[in-house]
Amino acid sequence: MTSAARPRFPVVLTVLAVLLLGVLLALGVWQVQRMQWKEGLMDGAEAAAGQPPLPLAEALKLENPEFRRVLLTCRGLAAASFVELQSIENGDAGVRLVSACRPEGVEATLLVDRGFVSAEISARPSVKAADTMPVVITGVLRRAPAPSALTPPPAEGRFYGRDAEAMARALKVVGPVSPFTVFATTSTNPDWQALKPSAPPAAFTNNHLGYALTWFGLAVALIAFYAVLLRRRMTRKDTES
Repeated sequence: MTSAARPRFPVVLTVLAVLLLGVLLALGVWQVQRMQWKEGLMDGAEAAAGQPPLPLAEALKLENPEFRRVLLTCRGLAAASFVELQSIENGDAGVRLVSACRPEGVEATLLVDRGFVSAEISARPSVKAADTMPVVITGVLRRAPAPSALTPPPAEGRFYGRDAEAMARALKVVGPVSPFTVFATTSTNPDWQALKPSAPPAAFTNNHLGYALTWFGLAVALIAFYAVLLRRRMTRKDTES
């Protein structure tokens, strides 16, 4: 009995296996690169937290000013208008008060997160548009994360995601807005103890090594599966010859 006329070697199956293997390996390499990038962020955040505060204008000239402690002066900040951001602090529900500031020597307006107010407190700082008293604060520079697609839209001055552009519009900011937010770590209203200034922790999760091992493991499994399948196919054809 003669062997079948069609090629013994499974060309189509091999091409598909090679393509899938390339995808799995590329995903694994990408996760390794992400892990290295995340480790750099974590090291940078830790290093920045240990450095003394810089004047804001100097910090913004750095290649990567995120997480840097800064010193700035905002006129009228203690009585500035604000929007409220729904938040939770140490398990306590409440809001964070966010105002706009245009410090001297800085071309763009920055949003200043003035701190947390518990939901149990209904009072708010007074707003006086004519107040120009300079307020000196220290804070931490952070990029404002974009809200997710599931974030509810703002309502009556209260936000449910840190949408910097929408907050700036609500605060009637004219001109460019910095991508950075200053989280005050000293009080803008020291006479009002209900306002708790704080910067959120640099919450990093670095699970990329596990993801990389998963993709590489799937690549190894694919190679093993292909080898077994190819061996069975070739053995069956030899038997039929």
